[in-house]
Amino acid sequence: MELGVVVIDDRCGPHAVGLLAAARDRGWKTRCFLTDRGVFLLEDESFRALLDTGDAHFSICELSVERYAHDGVSVEGMEDQIVVGGQYQNAELVRNCDHVVVF
Repeated sequence: MELGVVVIDDRCGPHAVGLLAAARDRGWKTRCFLTDRGVFLLEDESFRALLDTGDAHFSICELSVERYAHDGVSVEGMEDQIVVGGQYQNAELVRNCDHVVVF
């Protein structure tokens, strides 16, 4: 089983992080794509902890990072943990996952 999680709103962060952690605990492969306000999860400690485990594939929309850079969004120091790309990464997630949840 491979689960894809797309996060477009940081207000759903706790739900997305909980789902990713639960999937990991079940031994499922996971992919996560952050776009729009979802990029603010980079500032969330529980999300960063998921990045540190190295158990999942994480990608982020470069345009969204640029859009919210003035609000402090940055991938600095996380380049080895998260793919900075575009909507292709979102499409790849959808193509490769058995189920996709959008928050």
